[in-house]
Amino acid sequence: AAIMKQLLTACLLFVGTLAAVAQGPSINLDKEVHDYGTITQGADGGCQFTVTNDGTEPLIIAQCKGSCGCTVPKCDKDPIMPGATSVINVRYDTKRIGPINKSVTITSNATNEPTKVIRIKGKVEASDAAGTGGAPVKPASAGAPLNKE
Repeated sequence: AAIMKQLLTACLLFVGTLAAVAQGPSINLDKEVHDYGTITQGADGGCQFTVTNDGTEPLIIAQCKGSCGCTVPKCDKDPIMPGATSVINVRYDTKRIGPINKSVTITSNATNEPTKVIRIKGKVEASDAAGTGGAPVKPASAGAPLNKE
């Protein structure tokens, strides 16, 4: 009976250590959401998410896809070795005024979350001085007169 008890204890300890490290590749990000806060039109819309492979096998990111054309993610397709990190760069087009609420879907071979969604949020305000960078503002009087008689 004593041998059985020792064997059971050894098995439980072994199972406990398996739970600590994910088998296969495992994706872990430093944050789920990047908050730009309030930024000015034409400001730098870049941000970074750090990916860590917490698993036992190389993590391969197959695709990073923005929810629209204004959100452009760039991710490294090279395998991320166990314990190593990689950076996903996301660029938002800050020419668009208004709230930012977009997502980026990361598709990988991770056993924990093969499809991982990260978000960017914030607000783009119109720049006060229309001539200092950003998109040129077209005067309203351009083109045909508004009051046709």
